[in-house]
Amino acid sequence: MVRVTGDVDLAEDAVQDAVVRALERWPVDGVPASPRGWLVVTAKRRAVDLIRREARRSGKEAAAMMLADPGGEPPEVVRDDLLRLIFTCCHPALSEPAQVALALRTLGGFSTAEVGRALLVPEATMAKRLTRAKQKIAQARIPYRVPAAEQLPGRLRAVAATIYLIFNEGYAAGSGADVLRTGLTAEAIRLARLLVALMPDEATAGGLLALLLLHDARRPARVDAVGLPVLLADQDRSRWDAGTIREGVELVGTALRRTADRPDPYVVQAAIAACHDLAPSYRATPWDAVVSWYDVLLSISDQPVARLNRAAAVAERDGPAAGLALVDAIDGLAGYPWWHASRAELLHRLDRGAEAATAHQRAVACGLPAPQAERLRQRLAGA
Repeated sequence: MVRVTGDVDLAEDAVQDAVVRALERWPVDGVPASPRGWLVVTAKRRAVDLIRREARRSGKEAAAMMLADPGGEPPEVVRDDLLRLIFTCCHPALSEPAQVALALRTLGGFSTAEVGRALLVPEATMAKRLTRAKQKIAQARIPYRVPAAEQLPGRLRAVAATIYLIFNEGYAAGSGADVLRTGLTAEAIRLARLLVALMPDEATAGGLLALLLLHDARRPARVDAVGLPVLLADQDRSRWDAGTIREGVELVGTALRRTADRPDPYVVQAAIAACHDLAPSYRATPWDAVVSWYDVLLSISDQPVARLNRAAAVAERDGPAAGLALVDAIDGLAGYPWWHASRAELLHRLDRGAEAATAHQRAVACGLPAPQAERLRQRLAGA
């Protein structure tokens, strides 16, 4: 509908109205033979009605308003509906952050607040960015068409980022009472597998899938009996999925060979995850290797969250004082709850209880999810 209307907001309104109509009629009339076709036709009719209504308001001739002709599409190379839509949404005329934000909001089912949290941007700022992106699409008449095969590599980075952030929201839910949202992690892994099948020679695709699998392998041990998160150091590694770890390690090995001269951020992060997954115990984690891989990651993608994760690894290798010094030197994370939570943990290890409590309070104020906030409170209390 975005493709045929040329307007994201109009398409959303039309599809929403079509779904409401389906919920009203299908229980009475029965589910049609082609549910998708029924929804598309109903949404198109609703879009025409909305266009005519706006035309009357503006004094224009409604008869002149036409929906865009969706013809001329290239041969379908992306078979899966959702993956095809993500590729379509990640249009190179928009900035990459705008592509990812629009894909998450329009296709991923994320709220504006969730999109902002995923991209480390305040909700109000993200709402403005999404509005500007939609306005640019409308004003520049950017066509929403499924890209041809030769255009896919140019959109891969934004598509991979979208899939990764869908997984990340499921792996560490940013709000609510649940630590995990397994529906999101499963969907992200499914999309990553399809991406590898579609682009088997792209290291980014293989590295992304490896990263998701190596993290998801720990899922059975990440939550305790009362629903609170279990820290990596305390997880029962016998509960980790050995088969998933093997698959992830094989994928990262292949991806590393393909990127020997040009490191890829997802491949490097997968290598870090492999260091953790292959260690027989937390004490046996090769922290030198983990820190070295973070150095590689920062050389190609110097992001504050990566610096925070590196600081946590340094704290394990060199002690909490060294880690805290690095955490305090990071700019741009004053509103990020995990920065404050990291400070609380390291201050606690240094027996600076009052400062740790203050850092915990700030983490909660910045939106640290309730389960993680409770687990951290217990640690600070010595429980």
